[in-house]
Amino acid sequence: MARVPYIDDQSNPELKPVADRIRAERGGRVLNLYRVLLNSPKLAEAWLQFFTVIRQQCELPAQYRELAILIIAVINGADYEYRHHVSFALAAGLTQAQLDELPRWRESALFDASQRAVLDYAESMTRTVHVPDAVFEAVARHFDPRQTVELTATIAGYNLVSRVLEALKVDHE
Repeated sequence: MARVPYIDDQSNPELKPVADRIRAERGGRVLNLYRVLLNSPKLAEAWLQFFTVIRQQCELPAQYRELAILIIAVINGADYEYRHHVSFALAAGLTQAQLDELPRWRESALFDASQRAVLDYAESMTRTVHVPDAVFEAVARHFDPRQTVELTATIAGYNLVSRVLEALKVDHE
């Protein structure tokens, strides 16, 4: 059970505008993550806007975004985050075999050079925050500055997601 209440937007009419926007941008549902965030409506609204930009309005190819999100979930032990992104990762062109290899990606032959750069960058940002020059240079060889900034914001943002999910013990739907 979550450490804070799940907000039922149906019994809180003042939440209708933000809840309707969440439904419109997240497949018609208010997931448990958003039900927790609705304890702070302004925060829920800002969160939705930020992650809508990351997921739907950036130029970074979806495959790399989802690869970064999943390795973050693996490292942080964020099962909710992982489960919610598997279908997006598969739809973006990653394979189930690749997803299965994420805990051992360094030893795996299933990832190409650009994917390995993303995985290394995400791991560095997640585990130590500080990114070695060699890791960043590998990212820069595969992504232009805009995509690099988008990848960096994605990694930072989804570390936020996993930390909120795990600290508040948000349950699966």
